[in-house]
Amino acid sequence: MIRTALACLLLLSTAARADECDALVGRIAEATGAKKVGRRVGPSVDVRSAGGLKIDITCRAEPIVQASSSDASPSATYYRDLSIAGGIAIEVPPAAVEAALVKAYETALRERRKSFIQQSGWSASCYADPGSSSLRTLCSVGRIPPG
Repeated sequence: MIRTALACLLLLSTAARADECDALVGRIAEATGAKKVGRRVGPSVDVRSAGGLKIDITCRAEPIVQASSSDASPSATYYRDLSIAGGIAIEVPPAAVEAALVKAYETALRERRKSFIQQSGWSASCYADPGSSSLRTLCSVGRIPPG
């Protein structure tokens, strides 16, 4: 009987997390003018912003948003849409997220390694490979898990 009760609690908790994730994806899709919301694959959902950026939203204990770019350097649209999505996910103004993303990208280029810019409880990170012919930039935004 205890096992049944624990299984029911786990299912309810999982369903509540899925509802929270769906709500987050909905807010991001609306704010970025997303034309298309992808299917959920495990904890992740993709949205394609009105600017054409594919944003991956991963819902775990703390949500993470990320996007890649094959451009030689990320466009203003890339930063804008990822900053909007990241700001919604971590509840921080998009301008603060964008500033951290730009700094992380510039640091990654200069130091030729993945760069993490930590703020008050959240971080922006970027990986940049300007010599690649496909993935040249991958940036993400998320809360730093407690502990």
